[in-house]
Amino acid sequence: MGEYGGLAWEALATLVPREDAYAWSLYESDPFRRSSIIAAIEELGLTPGSRGLDAGCGIGLQAMLLADAVGPGGHVTGLDISQTFLDCAAAITREAGYAERIVFTRGDISALPFEDGAFDWVWSADCAGYQACETLPLVGEVARVVKPGGIVAFLVYSSQQLLTGYPLLEARLNATTSGIAPFAADMAPEEHYLRALGWFHAAGLEDELARTFVAGFQAPLEAKMRTALLALVKMRWPDVRHQLEPDDWELFQRLCDPASPDFILDAPGYYAFVTETLFYARVPA
Repeated sequence: MGEYGGLAWEALATLVPREDAYAWSLYESDPFRRSSIIAAIEELGLTPGSRGLDAGCGIGLQAMLLADAVGPGGHVTGLDISQTFLDCAAAITREAGYAERIVFTRGDISALPFEDGAFDWVWSADCAGYQACETLPLVGEVARVVKPGGIVAFLVYSSQQLLTGYPLLEARLNATTSGIAPFAADMAPEEHYLRALGWFHAAGLEDELARTFVAGFQAPLEAKMRTALLALVKMRWPDVRHQLEPDDWELFQRLCDPASPDFILDAPGYYAFVTETLFYARVPA
């Protein structure tokens, strides 16, 4: 793990803008996610030589994994609403040797700039279902650009256990506004992204399936995995201070501070896991 085509993971650092906090977090968190994403892509059994869309492609890391899955004769189009992400993705994929197999375009997943049936499959990770929009029209729009018999696949973050030994604190963090995001307290249950099978059924898709993939991590952790897990903690529970009791906030700060003797990643026997869930279905033939 750690290579993208002809580019080592560490070399990506020179191509990702540090001034863009979210772009940088996508780079830092990649090591802990990569095995689950590869397993999810393998689950789809994408046809070699097929053409697909990575909707919400970010900085292009998953587009390269998708390109590997469909082989040299296949093609991937990456779409994102952020021009910063797209510029970064283009630079990364060009440097890694994917320039002929991946192209990027700017657009919104809820109004895709493609003709009907333009792709054999659509993949969307951490994008579809994360926006505040009606889910049925969204699924319909994504399915519109997939050929009959093709695949619509959504990958979402589904759970974690990162602060092992502190279940009450982690439960309280999970109950904050950040912890339940992108779900919100006033949303209907069927709008939660873990109800995506229901969205697919309502949109008329077929053969709906869900699979959950687990990535586990144990001490001792290599340096890039420590960086990735710490980045995940910061991404998972930002801006929570005002929703925690002072004692919980102080404990959370100590557990996440590499200079603290209580830094959680240095705990003897530390183990953590993250789960990601793949929802996929077929467009009727």
